[in-house]
Amino acid sequence: MEKSNEILEQIAKERVHKLKQFYTHLFIYVIGVLVYVSKTYFGVPLNFWPIRFINEFVMGVWTFFLVMQALQLFITQKVFGTQWEQRRIQKVIEKEKIKQQKWE
Repeated sequence: MEKSNEILEQIAKERVHKLKQFYTHLFIYVIGVLVYVSKTYFGVPLNFWPIRFINEFVMGVWTFFLVMQALQLFITQKVFGTQWEQRRIQKVIEKEKIKQQKWE
């Protein structure tokens, strides 16, 4: 029973870490969108090194990766969530027990 609690705790820690990474990425993306809109539509002269490379292509690629990260985090969690992982873990444990019983 302790082993399954440890596994659940590890899964929860990993999920929280992924959520933290996603929200950090989202926050930086929002800042990037604000800079892009300021440059493109309001003509704010932001032409120093990292900012001058924010254009339609960069924003499109960035949006794609953000959407992929969101899909991976939220959609696959619905399909392959904690309950699914627990069932798979139990199956593996049962198979290992059967293998051990065969050798005894």
